Amino acid sequence: MNRKTTILTGDRPTGPLHLGHYVGSLRQRVALQHDYQQFVLVADLQGLTDNGSNPQKIRDNIPEVLADYLAAGIDPTLTTLCLQSALPALAELTALYMNIVTVARVERNPTVKNEIAQKGFARSLPVGFLVYPISQAADITAFKAEVVPVGDDQLPMIEQTNEIVHKMNSLLPAPVLRHCKAMLSDTSRLPGIDGSAKMSKSLGNTLLLSASEETIHRAVSAMFTDPDHLKVNDPGKIDGNVVFTYLDAFHADKTKVAEMKAHYQRGGLGDRTCKNELEVCLQELIAPMRERRATYIQDKGMLMAMLKKGSERAHDVTRQTLREVKLGLGVPVF
Repeated sequence: MNRKTTILTGDRPTGPLHLGHYVGSLRQRVALQHDYQQFVLVADLQGLTDNGSNPQKIRDNIPEVLADYLAAGIDPTLTTLCLQSALPALAELTALYMNIVTVARVERNPTVKNEIAQKGFARSLPVGFLVYPISQAADITAFKAEVVPVGDDQLPMIEQTNEIVHKMNSLLPAPVLRHCKAMLSDTSRLPGIDGSAKMSKSLGNTLLLSASEETIHRAVSAMFTDPDHLKVNDPGKIDGNVVFTYLDAFHADKTKVAEMKAHYQRGGLGDRTCKNELEVCLQELIAPMRERRATYIQDKGMLMAMLKKGSERAHDVTRQTLREVKLGLGVPVF
């Protein structure tokens, strides 16, 4: 791949970002921005699909997410940061794609099915939420992204996007849209600190990138380990042990983590010692991000001006894709 390869990724601004975002995609973005053409989309319209009655929540969290991006190392001179609602081509492509995707196909999407069940929508399901995979496909294809960093739970979205690309290109005189592929991180799904599910704002089991020193300490102290590891000398289990999952994800010394795992499994290594090792690791990771973020969030005007500038660039890119699609379909372009 070369510098011209385009990457698209993004987040719903439903709250500040957490460690799940960091390992799932954010730290990849920081590394990738040096070698790829990268767009990061603040997906405010998608955020409204399950927050339609509370738009202020979305509006208020846009600068919060931007501050997290900068604090984590996203460089706006290398990465184009843009706002979904500022790019009308995305909504128009979504409308076009809706005509070639059936309700049955959207309902089969396992990610959508799981999220609908998790949120308990039943018959109160917002239409926008049901069809958000089509909106995501519009986002990806509008930028002609070839690589999309995602967690493994988002793989069905990539599959459906490529189905739409194939179908739409078949309707055009010549292909316009590009197929994309997922880029998975080493830790694509981080469990919550309670160990019961993936880290999620809606489940309240997150550890924010802006977490205070005391919050980190409390979170690590409360982390799920092996409930049968009652005494230090007892052999312990690694599978399902959140502390070791986090050590795998964040500790720089993989050899030391492997030694700790072996020691824990044969007995003689206490949970408190493991948690202390993890806490040091997380404190060192989060502290500098927290400090940078505190500076950035003080100047929300600067953050929004940066977003406006990136959105203007993204507007030109996405509008051109829409124009090509409409011309291919024979839709008048004025």
